[in-house]
Amino acid sequence: MARLRKKYKSEVAPALKQRMGLQNIMQVPRLDKIVVNMGLGDAPGDAKVMESAIKELTRITGQKPVVTRAKKSIAGFKLRGGASIGCKVTLRGDRMYEFFDRLVNVAIPRIRDFRGVSLKAFDEFGNFTLGIKEQIIFPEIDYDDVYKIRGMNVVFVIKNANGREGSIELLKELGMPFGRV
Repeated sequence: MARLRKKYKSEVAPALKQRMGLQNIMQVPRLDKIVVNMGLGDAPGDAKVMESAIKELTRITGQKPVVTRAKKSIAGFKLRGGASIGCKVTLRGDRMYEFFDRLVNVAIPRIRDFRGVSLKAFDEFGNFTLGIKEQIIFPEIDYDDVYKIRGMNVVFVIKNANGREGSIELLKELGMPFGRV
């Protein structure tokens, strides 16, 4: 069992249950899944872009990504329906908690001029989206092997959040370094 999962079950969930005044431990907000998405706008023209992105995302998450394809043709973007335009990974269970642990404790502190994660990135359901500008903040990525520096979106899907406040409490307890508003 992942270190962060043990911490959630033994410390975080009981503390949130008491603080939020919940009756049952199953009502406590919890991480359901983490989706890591890498959009590749220049992928249709160059096959090496997609290949390197898949290799990097596999190395970062420990799971093979799914290639995302365009639904429609858009002439203005020189895009055809069915063309490969990105890749994504959905993490659950121990892999999810291990990725979260590495993201918060290893990767985020490596960001230059980091002043905390924005509190404005929550949706109405309590899900949190984090944009990362460079994939090289992860220690698994060797800078010499990078074909092109690109960003990614990390979406934290939270169950039983009851809005943004429950999600903020959960992520703070798990160690997400939020900045000041």
